[in-house]
Amino acid sequence: MSIIKSIRLSHAYKRYDESGTEIVRNQVLDGVDIQIEEGQFVAILGHNGSGKSTFAKHLNALLQPDEGELYIDGMLTKDVEKLYRIRQNCGMVFQNPDNQIIGATVEEDVAFGPENLGLAAEDIVERVNDSIEKVNMEKFRFKSPNHLSGGQKQRVAIASALAMKPGCIVLDEPTAMLDPKGRRDVMEALRYLNHELGITIILITHHMIEAARADKIFVMNKGKVVMEDSPRHIFARVPELKELKLEVPQVTEIAYKLMRQGLFSRCDVLTVEEFAEEFERVMGQRL
Repeated sequence: MSIIKSIRLSHAYKRYDESGTEIVRNQVLDGVDIQIEEGQFVAILGHNGSGKSTFAKHLNALLQPDEGELYIDGMLTKDVEKLYRIRQNCGMVFQNPDNQIIGATVEEDVAFGPENLGLAAEDIVERVNDSIEKVNMEKFRFKSPNHLSGGQKQRVAIASALAMKPGCIVLDEPTAMLDPKGRRDVMEALRYLNHELGITIILITHHMIEAARADKIFVMNKGKVVMEDSPRHIFARVPELKELKLEVPQVTEIAYKLMRQGLFSRCDVLTVEEFAEEFERVMGQRL
């Protein structure tokens, strides 16, 4: 079942003069067709200005289409009466967690969303406890978010989204400001939510090693989806990705260079272990 479905979705940022006449039109999304199934882990790639962050804002109905349609769990985002349910069902986590953390403590921040749903006190406590536990932040629940590391803040932001019991969580460059440990912690939390709880994850990222763990990748360029496939098939298209100013995982690029020299027979390797297996196979043939 599709939890996200966009049909010819288009959006432009416009600027007007004092008389109300449009003087600037920047077409950011241009007929985007994307379908994401319930329970998938999806990565969206694209260089700056490709339209991926604007698409993310549409998923939570922060923006509305100029043309086309977008459905979240069967609900049309243009339907004003459904906006509350759409935003509850599709949680958002942005690049800078400081922009969405508002509580004096971790516990208060995670409780904010459920409190605004008007839930009973015992239900709020249950959601807060459950969400904090699932992102492994129990020992920080009474700490001020201001005293946490970047990775810990992002896990609080994820817990706050999780407390709303969403069907999917959209994350726009959530690890861009983090060190390697912080990135690992956030990715471990996302994999747990996806694999163990079945929550659909939509990750917008510049880190190709993160995208390599997804079930499916969409590549955007100039407001359009130009590639759609599994990570293995997407990253094997090294020259095309380079033309789009995108990188590939380091082991994939090395395998590609060795393949061009006739040393490897394939370049669709995503991990060091896969690279080692191909290397051993090649060396075994040469002995």
